[in-house]
Formats: sequence, structure tokens, C-alpha cells
Amino acid sequence: MASSHGLSIGYLAERTGLAVSAIRYYEAQGLLEPWRNAGGQRRFHRADLRRLSFVMIAQKFGFTLPEIREQLSSLPGNRTPTKEDWARLSEGFRVHLDARIATLEKLRNDLDGCIGCGCLSLPSCALYNAGDRAAKKGQGPRYLMGDSPGT
Repeated sequence: MASSHGLSIGYLAERTGLAVSAIRYYEAQGLLEPWRNAGGQRRFHRADLRRLSFVMIAQKFGFTLPEIREQLSSLPGNRTPTKEDWARLSEGFRVHLDARIATLEKLRNDLDGCIGCGCLSLPSCALYNAGDRAAKKGQGPRYLMGDSPGT
């Protein structure tokens, strides 16, 4: 229930579509800072509706909870963030999103070539990793992550 004495966890769940257990988990992860009323019940700020919405959207974009927590730490905890607060926060995410978009575009473009290839000619494949040379560059799919066989 919403009141001048804060929002209940049930009301927050109803408004956001999140399970109560998810809201408690986000609290445990430091994304929310509720307080307890005289009866010991959790109470949340109205601004926590926006915070939780932001968490949900950021997760859909692939951000981790630690990354989200770091960004949210710059927002005021006890008042609704202003347009300027959100603009500052979104600028930090823009850099990460631009890098992810570039990586996804490269992956898409590299895979477009692979789909028609059928790997009938491995030595001419841009992703071919003869002798596991890519292991020297680090873990993971190095050539899809931006490394090239020649570097």
C-alpha cells in the first residue's frame, strides 16, 4: 500500500511486476535502502519504483547487478531523482551500451560470413584457429571478441 509513510513491499511488487522475493534480493544486493516503520515492516521511498524499473531495464540490456549498483550509487536515496540525475546516470551507461552495440555488430557481421561458408575451407575462414593460436590472446572466443588472427 502507498502512503505518506512509505511504500510497502507488496505495493512495490504490484506496481513493478516483480516478486517480493526479487525485491528482497535487490535490497540484499544494495540496490534499495528501505527502512523499518514502528511495527518493523519494510518501507520504501516512492523513488524506489523508478530505481526498480531502471534495474529491470538495465538487466535486459545485459548489465550486471554490480554495474547497476555502481551507477545507482550516484542517485539520491531519499528523493525522486531529477531529470539531471537521470541524465548523468544515462551518460555512464551510454558508453557501455555503445561498446556493446559495436561488439554485437561485429559479431553479426562476422557470423553473416560464416553462415554462407559452411566451413568447407577452414584455412580461409576468418575465425579459424589453427594450433589454438587464439589461446595466447586470452580466454573466450577471441576472434569474435575483436582480436584478429594476425595480431
